[in-house]
Amino acid sequence: MIRNCLSLRPACRGARSVLPRSKISLLGTHQATTRLAASLYSSTSSPGPSRFYSVASTPASPLTPRQRLSATRSVRPRRNQTPVRYCSYRNHKMCRTQAQADVASGVNIQGRELLPTNVIPKHYHITLEPDFQKLTFDGTVVIDLDVEEDSKSISLHTLEIDIHNAKITSGGQTVSSSPKVSYNETTQVSTFDFDNAVNKGAKAQLEIQFTGQLNDKMAGFYRSTYINPDGTQGLLAVSQMEPTDARRAFPCFDEPSLKAEFTVTLIADKKLTCLSNMDVASESEVKDGKKAVTFNKSPLMSTYLVAFVVGELNYIETNDFRVPVRVYAPPGQNIEHGRFSLDLAAKTLAFYEKVFGIEFPLPKMDQIAIPDFAQGAMENWGLVTYRVVDLLLDEKVSGAATKERVAEVVQHELAHQWFGNLVTMDWWDGLWLNEGFATWASWYSCNIFYPEWKVWETYVTDNLQRALALDSLRSSHPIEVPVKRADEINQIFDAISYSKGSCVLRMISTYLGEDVFLEGVRRYLKKHAYGNTQTGDLWAALGDASGKSVEEVMDVWTKHVGYPVVTVTEKDEKTIHVKQNRFLRTGDVKPEEDKVIFPVFLGLRSKDGIDESLTLDKREDSFEVPSTEFFKLNANHTGLYRTSYTPERLEKLGEAARQGLLSVEDRAGMIADAGALASSGYQKTSGVLTLLKRFDSEKEFIVWSEIISRVAAVQAAWIFEDKAVRDGLEAFQRELVSPRAHEMGWEFSESDGHIEQQFKAMLFGNAGLCGDEKIIAAAKEMFKKFIAGDKSAIHPNIRGSVFSIALKYGGTEEYDAVLNFYRTSTNSDERNTALRCLGRARSPELIKRTLDLLFSGEIKDQDVYMPTAGLRSHPEGIEALFNWMTENWDELVKRFPPQLSMLGTLVTIFTSSFTKREQLAKVEKFFEGKNTNGFEMSLAQSLDAIRSKVAWVERDGEDVAKWVKDNKYSA
Repeated sequence: MIRNCLSLRPACRGARSVLPRSKISLLGTHQATTRLAASLYSSTSSPGPSRFYSVASTPASPLTPRQRLSATRSVRPRRNQTPVRYCSYRNHKMCRTQAQADVASGVNIQGRELLPTNVIPKHYHITLEPDFQKLTFDGTVVIDLDVEEDSKSISLHTLEIDIHNAKITSGGQTVSSSPKVSYNETTQVSTFDFDNAVNKGAKAQLEIQFTGQLNDKMAGFYRSTYINPDGTQGLLAVSQMEPTDARRAFPCFDEPSLKAEFTVTLIADKKLTCLSNMDVASESEVKDGKKAVTFNKSPLMSTYLVAFVVGELNYIETNDFRVPVRVYAPPGQNIEHGRFSLDLAAKTLAFYEKVFGIEFPLPKMDQIAIPDFAQGAMENWGLVTYRVVDLLLDEKVSGAATKERVAEVVQHELAHQWFGNLVTMDWWDGLWLNEGFATWASWYSCNIFYPEWKVWETYVTDNLQRALALDSLRSSHPIEVPVKRADEINQIFDAISYSKGSCVLRMISTYLGEDVFLEGVRRYLKKHAYGNTQTGDLWAALGDASGKSVEEVMDVWTKHVGYPVVTVTEKDEKTIHVKQNRFLRTGDVKPEEDKVIFPVFLGLRSKDGIDESLTLDKREDSFEVPSTEFFKLNANHTGLYRTSYTPERLEKLGEAARQGLLSVEDRAGMIADAGALASSGYQKTSGVLTLLKRFDSEKEFIVWSEIISRVAAVQAAWIFEDKAVRDGLEAFQRELVSPRAHEMGWEFSESDGHIEQQFKAMLFGNAGLCGDEKIIAAAKEMFKKFIAGDKSAIHPNIRGSVFSIALKYGGTEEYDAVLNFYRTSTNSDERNTALRCLGRARSPELIKRTLDLLFSGEIKDQDVYMPTAGLRSHPEGIEALFNWMTENWDELVKRFPPQLSMLGTLVTIFTSSFTKREQLAKVEKFFEGKNTNGFEMSLAQSLDAIRSKVAWVERDGEDVAKWVKDNKYSA
């Protein structure tokens, strides 16, 4: 799944701001200016190691995934809550024995809210009939069960479902036609009790008739609205199950390890299209002139991958792949805008079949654009669902960054068809196995398909920095994070599971070699096809392919929070000394937080090339190098750590960069490290600003994006400081960026390459927003012509920048024009750009109008965060956001229930841009005494981000003020 949520990182390239929150981040595809983006970086993104058993301690008769999960299931009931039966005493004895073995091998899964293991689902037949008038759906589910122990009850998950009746049969006989039904609201479990036991080893069948809500929460089986070409409103019934919302659509055993086969029947008007994971088996006429569409039985899969769609849809199809591939969209969308995604999907599926060594196992692949969608996309097996803007691409009105975003999302979701769907983590603490790999695979495949995009260069300033940024907070979490409750699961779809997970895979692929790494992946997928796995299973396959102790090396990275900063000193002309310590952005690491020793792949670059053999596997050590005249650690920044050099070595590396001795990744990564180390107190901020000033002759887009990001991070931290200092930093940015912006220009032609387009756009936007008068004048002229009706006056690559400049330096007239453009455009990318820019307007009246839009009904709930983006670029907007949140908190919680993902994202947006102690206290006081379940990670990370900026400014405030004055950027 791709999260479409708040990004950690500056969205310099626009395309790769994942969600995660993810599942890619909330800034999505817009051409964000880097100052705003850096305010996001310096705030935060939305989010003890756990495992079941190590490969070394696997029993002689391996446990099934279900048995692994059965250990230590009992959960202490909350006060005044009816206890839930997690397992019988007989089963508990078995569980306890296994739990003792697990504890011995360092495993702790106590406290998970899991279903009893007395029955196992094997097959579901789901029949659903949506009612578009009542906004409900009627359903029947028949679940075939294997009985694992004598049972007088069956428990499964339901949420916001009314159960009308149920029947239990076994061996052709009715066991109970009216079992007693009880419900535990806390655990979302319905229990069916009956008098006559079903014996161990028997087959049973549970049939339930129920009604559910076609809700507007973008979860479960829900409704989505769109505008028809004639202006009327249309309605779709669509689904989003991951992580734990299948239980909103039908009663089920809603845990990833409980795979089953699914047969789906959808009943709807004859004119409507019905889609599910599989192809159609039959279609028949039923009552009231409706049709019943039954789909072929699915392979074994988890409940979170089940999908269905009912509504009016158009489609395009290609037969360029072994099975049919389609793109669907509702009326009102130009279906031809799905052509890029369609063709890319067919090529990517064929590519993945070759790379993974396993054929795509389903008979078709559908992709559909959903008008209301909380995520960026969702990998439902055979029926991938997307936000409109992440699937449909109009290259006439969208820029290069949007195209790159669409490519990444499509390739991410298709990677999941193998990694996640065919082979699935057995519990949510293994989420990174799905998301980390799909993220890595999307970059890997994108690099193969579009080598001119140079995505691995971008990776260093995007995914790597996003991972390092979130994981530098005390409130971060391990890649394998213990998850107990359903409302905790949504919170780990973040930069740790996605970005850090993919970085770990990139690191191990470099360590093993790409060919060996992919051979290990193939072995992993073939061995565990249609099953469930843990992280150790992947390490075992990679170890088997490589002959190396992969698990021993990599366990530290996945089971522990954080990463090290490696401090480098020089002992003599051929020896360096390196030492590792835990890195925290707040710069206040405690001894007890600095006990983990990471295996650090040093990746030594010298004039002799790159030596990948050196590993720091202790606190500190010395290493020989060819010469200390020129060396750099973490070549191409494939390692997950920061490197701290002496000021003298940093100066030499700057000279080496000018001489062409460092790769693009090295130069960008070195700047990123320097900026991060300054923010945490390892270096003075003035030293970093001086370093950036010396890069004024840099030629590469990626390096420039990181330069701008680091200046912007300082601006974001100093946003509430003295105006003279803020103006001085803006003047410095202008001096840095404007000459290159003028040199490259802002005219676009067919001959411009993909990267050149983004380079021009980035420089234009940043120079204009930091006060370049020539660019401001040009932007105003373009804006005037555009609003007058000349839509060609603004190139799509700079539409967001022109709007932002017009709003920042304009007034009500410009605001009304941009808002009207949002209201009249039919293109999702254009509308999103307009929404994201509105907050640039700073007058109190216009800030209020922007905030009033959030609950006006004019903006879809999926887009409610968008108008807030521009508000985070100025002090007035940041204060107004927090005040609005406090005044509208009850409505926020009502619209965005905490167990879903959006509320945590909004809390981050509304709070994390603060930089002062008194502001921190204000946020803490507001949430004091409130139930924060469902967004406690987001809140903790926001508070940590504020603390880091408070400490940074208090530590280096005078240093930056002096540097600005000494360099004549302020009086």
